[in-house]
Amino acid sequence: MTPEFNTTLTAALGDPASDRRLEVLRLVGQSGSISEAARQVGISYKAAWQAIDTLTNLSGVALVDRTVGGSGGGGARITTQGLTLLALADELANARRQVLSRFAGGAALASGLGLRTSMRNQLPCTVLRCEALTPLDPMVTITLQTPGGVLLQSSITRESADLLGLTPGLAVLVLCKATAVSIAAQDGPVDDRAETTSAATTAVAQGTRCQLDGVVERIASGHERDEVTLALSGGGYWVGFAPHPFAAAVRQVAQAHMAASALVIALT
Repeated sequence: MTPEFNTTLTAALGDPASDRRLEVLRLVGQSGSISEAARQVGISYKAAWQAIDTLTNLSGVALVDRTVGGSGGGGARITTQGLTLLALADELANARRQVLSRFAGGAALASGLGLRTSMRNQLPCTVLRCEALTPLDPMVTITLQTPGGVLLQSSITRESADLLGLTPGLAVLVLCKATAVSIAAQDGPVDDRAETTSAATTAVAQGTRCQLDGVVERIASGHERDEVTLALSGGGYWVGFAPHPFAAAVRQVAQAHMAASALVIALT
């Protein structure tokens, strides 16, 4: 029997084939245990709960009924809506495979098409390595390589790295708000007024900054700040802000600066 469709569930779906959150939900349904689902996926118990909580928030409905206490320590039961979400994910994954199989290079061309975000900076990158800041630190540093061969670093939580399954060689999409990027003329001073992501990551933001060099493509002048678009080596564009008037002209070299904590990693 086909589960009843609920349109609110679609908000919880990205690419079902690569979403470990859906894998956690599926294994909870099979095992009745969050800890067992975490063990089978290869992530922490905390990360497994984060996966369920995120899917629940996105879908707007309860996907798992939680039971606590008892001699067995409690358990978890997938709801009817949770089963519907998994069925919908399977149907979408099959449809995606069928569509992409009809076009040469379809998967690469379609990368990122389903992603809608206010972040204007989106750049395909490859994961080179994942390193813990300290042995017990809840944050990890992800080193990424752009199509132009530039190395970037993103600071994220261990749980996020686990849920995304970040490993060397994985193709990802790096996102960054334009308001978090400071643009400077080549070897010029960097404007420190770009947004910081949160107080919790201030130390990381100050300690690790990333830089992208490019050629000035466009300048949109403002009263106090100019919006500057850079054409990057290897392809792609990167947008940020500089104090008005910007010290470089179109077709001159400039640099984009941003904190590692401002770079968001997404799977497509």
